[in-house]
Amino acid sequence: MDPSSYTHSLLSFVVVLVLSTPLASSQLDYKFYDSTCPNLTNIVRSGVWSAVANETRMGASLLRLHFHDCFVNGCDGSILLDDTSTFTGEKNAGPNRMSARGYEVIDAIKANLEKSCPSTVSCADILTLAAREAVHLAGGPFWSLPLGRRDGTTASQSAANQQIPSPSEPLENITAKFTSKGLEMKDVVVLSGAHTIGFAKCSSFKQRLFNFNSTGKPDPILGSSILNDLQSTCPNQDSSDSNLAALDLVTPNKFDNVYYKNLLNNSGLLQSDQALMGDSNSAAMVNNYIKYPYLFANDFGASMVKMGSIGVLTGKDGEIRKNCRMVN
Repeated sequence: MDPSSYTHSLLSFVVVLVLSTPLASSQLDYKFYDSTCPNLTNIVRSGVWSAVANETRMGASLLRLHFHDCFVNGCDGSILLDDTSTFTGEKNAGPNRMSARGYEVIDAIKANLEKSCPSTVSCADILTLAAREAVHLAGGPFWSLPLGRRDGTTASQSAANQQIPSPSEPLENITAKFTSKGLEMKDVVVLSGAHTIGFAKCSSFKQRLFNFNSTGKPDPILGSSILNDLQSTCPNQDSSDSNLAALDLVTPNKFDNVYYKNLLNNSGLLQSDQALMGDSNSAAMVNNYIKYPYLFANDFGASMVKMGSIGVLTGKDGEIRKNCRMVN
């Protein structure tokens, strides 16, 4: 399938959040690049399509890259910056080291945009658009995005270590990190649904398989069939830490609501995923998204717009980087 046919294809479900969606920030604009870079969406879409065609897993990686960028001092493209003599960047922070990926995809898209509309589109906006295209390409919703973010000129490894939620944290801690960014419990449940695609390294959940909470036994919630499969994928030895398991073992490459069905069946891969069933409020939302897949699709787009507004730089703040890996 080429990019043009993808654009017009009827995916399993597509939700378009029309321009009446409340703006994430009054300083962002749905038509920001209409005159200065009219081919922006097509260039980003083509870049994402090529990357996912080369490696299906890359779609989920681009979505995660956007999430990890926004949760550290706002959606400013700081995760893309290499270390310099004046700051230690976010790429080698605990949540990102040997884990965050897709930088070269953003580089390629940025290079093509610099040819088409030089010094115009921010790396932060490229990340935001790439995440949407990745979801849409996997069969998920499409939502309108307000644009006009500018790029940060610094990054912080310590902030990345502190602010990005961990898969082993209690739900209350994760929710607190979300609320500190202006999000809420609903956004925790909705954005966790991004785990309907992608993979996780064994190191992020292996303690559930063999020594849960230092008991010397597996997590009792895990059913025997999924436990046996995961123990086979992730043997109890250090050499298996980098092995991969699908976050959604049923439809790992399709953006759908099966992630939530897995939680109901006690088949959530990460501890933070399954924890959504341990709280009555979040569990009720999970059940709603199981019953109403279009509700999940609509709410996911809305939460992505909301997340994409965290701490944005606009106007004269920040800059438009020519190279996403370094400040101008």
